[in-house]
Amino acid sequence: MGLTREQGNGLALKMFGEYYSKQDSSSLSPEKVSQREFGIGDFERKIKFRHAEFKNANELKDYLVKQTPAFVSCSTAYYSHPSFRPMENKGWLGSELVFDIDATDMHLACQKEHGSSWVCDSCFTSVRDEAIKLIEEFLVPDFGFSNHEISVNFSGNRGYHVHVSNESILKLDSNARKEISRYITGSGISFEDFFIVEEIGQGKRIKRLAGPKPTEPGWRGRIARSVIKDISMGADHLISTGMDAKTARNIYKKRALIEMGINNGNWDMVYVKDKAQFWSDVIKSHAIAQSDRIDENVTNDTGHMIRLANTIHGSTGLLSRKMGVQKLPSFEPMSEAVVLPDAPIKVRANTKAALHMKNETFGPYPNAEAEIPGYAAMYLFLKGFAEIMR
Repeated sequence: MGLTREQGNGLALKMFGEYYSKQDSSSLSPEKVSQREFGIGDFERKIKFRHAEFKNANELKDYLVKQTPAFVSCSTAYYSHPSFRPMENKGWLGSELVFDIDATDMHLACQKEHGSSWVCDSCFTSVRDEAIKLIEEFLVPDFGFSNHEISVNFSGNRGYHVHVSNESILKLDSNARKEISRYITGSGISFEDFFIVEEIGQGKRIKRLAGPKPTEPGWRGRIARSVIKDISMGADHLISTGMDAKTARNIYKKRALIEMGINNGNWDMVYVKDKAQFWSDVIKSHAIAQSDRIDENVTNDTGHMIRLANTIHGSTGLLSRKMGVQKLPSFEPMSEAVVLPDAPIKVRANTKAALHMKNETFGPYPNAEAEIPGYAAMYLFLKGFAEIMR
């Protein structure tokens, strides 16, 4: 016989509280903790109430140990009076620039097999790569932020939160932040912004499509590099982007010639019917793919609440671990974000896929009982794939 959902939740919170009791208060506290608004949630609502305020790190830790919420969120904004309401009475002092990248927004092929609730190794790799791309291809080269101004939090579930703390962005209003997210997502990109039809030759009766080179800054270089990469991945990949099969095979066959042309700004090295429209469609498909990656509402909202770093996520039992930019490429969530005890717990689980945690494999379990480490049992229970047995 299994525990009720309420009893299982109680066991999870007991584990959460024991973890918090062993942590240094500074590791649980955000910068300028007294100027932050906090949101507290249970297993039904991630933010059940907000406008909470803590005077210092010790007060916050004391709350986490004694009250132990399932979810803790923190404002990206700083306020003179975080607990005041309505919002305009808080005295807004500025906000970090934050990006939320989640696997569910990426429309990954593997999700068609296992659904959005389950997170596989491929999901973790894909979402991590997008966070790296955001930092290395946009925030650092295009906006000039340095790595020490950027921090990353694993969300505790299936994504990453990228925070930028820089004096130049603190006072940006929602419209300015919207322009940043529009730039990063490629919203509004048009073919005419990047290509021109040049007339060349004697009498200038020959027309050539001139476009961006891979070495150019910003979106121009990014577009050129991405097209070269797409072409190198094969005809099947090009077809998957919407290109017709005949053209895809021709493009791939002549990829070396096309790459040489693009490197010199000449996008007309091989014959393509309706070339302007063709390359326009290729660029638009790439821009749409980029725009799926970031939750723009998080970036644009100067008062947004986001998971508090180094607290436990109530839907997984994993830690929303904070890290520097250098750590991100090697970070393994299902090992390094595991903080709950190893002591075995008996569960009845129903999973179609195997669970990989701390270099061990559990399942799949076709509605079967198993005794597994506490961290794995809680992960399956909190995600709704298992019940805890008495």
